[in-house]
Amino acid sequence: MSGHSKWATIKHKKGAADAKRGQMFTKLIKEISIAARLGGGDANSNPRLRTAVLKARTANMPKDNIDRAVKKGLGELDGVSYTEITYEAYGPGGVAILVDVLTDNKNRTAADIRYILNRGGGNLGEAGSVSYLFKRKGVIGYDAAKYTEDQILEVALEAGAEDVSTEGDSIEVTTDPDEFEKVLGALETAGLAHNSAEITKVADTYILLDNEKTGKVIRLIENLDDHDDVQSVSSNIDIPDDYVPPEE
Repeated sequence: MSGHSKWATIKHKKGAADAKRGQMFTKLIKEISIAARLGGGDANSNPRLRTAVLKARTANMPKDNIDRAVKKGLGELDGVSYTEITYEAYGPGGVAILVDVLTDNKNRTAADIRYILNRGGGNLGEAGSVSYLFKRKGVIGYDAAKYTEDQILEVALEAGAEDVSTEGDSIEVTTDPDEFEKVLGALETAGLAHNSAEITKVADTYILLDNEKTGKVIRLIENLDDHDDVQSVSSNIDIPDDYVPPEE
C-alpha cells in the first residue's frame, strides 16, 4: 500500500499548502449531485451519497452546500448534468493510471486529459488495459506523529478493517467498501481523528522507479488531479519513504 499511502500524504500536504477549497468543493458537489441523481436523495438508503456527504463533511463543507448539491441531483434546483468516465492510461516508466471524471462535456474533457498525459510523458490506454490492476477499497489515513499503529489497529480490526499499515508519516486503514462506514464510525467513536477518508481504487501491486521518473509520475498525477473535471486519480507507482522531489 506504500504507493497509495505516500501519494495520499503528498496530496494532503499539497492541498493544505495550495488552499484549494473552492476547487475541492466543486468536485465534491459534482459527486454528491450525481450520487443523488442515480440513487436518490436519502443518504440512509444510498451508500454512494452517504460516502460523498461524509467526504464533504470531512472537508468542512457547509451543510447548505451539501443540501443544494443533493437538490440539484434530484432536479429540484437547476443544475448541470454530468457524465461519469474513467480513463485508463500509462505514465512514465509504464506506471498504470486510472482517472475518474465527472464532466458536462465529454469531448472537451477527453482532449484535456489526453493533453495532460502527453505533456507529462504518458498516454491513454485502451478500455480494460489497466483497470484490472486495481480494486475498490475504503482507505482511512492517520498522522503517524499523532498516533501509534497499535492505537489504530485494535479498534480498526475489531470493527472489520482488512489491514492497518504504517508508511512513513502515515497510518493507513484499509477496508472492504461495504465496511468503510462502520470502520470509520468506530474509529471516530474511539476519538481517533483521521486526515483522509475515502472509497478509492487501490492497486494490487506497485511499480518502483528511479527518483527522476518517480518525480515525473507525481507531477503528472498532480496535474491530472488539478483538472476541474477529475474526481480522483489512482496509480500503481510505489513512492519510497526516501523519495526526494527533483528540483524544478
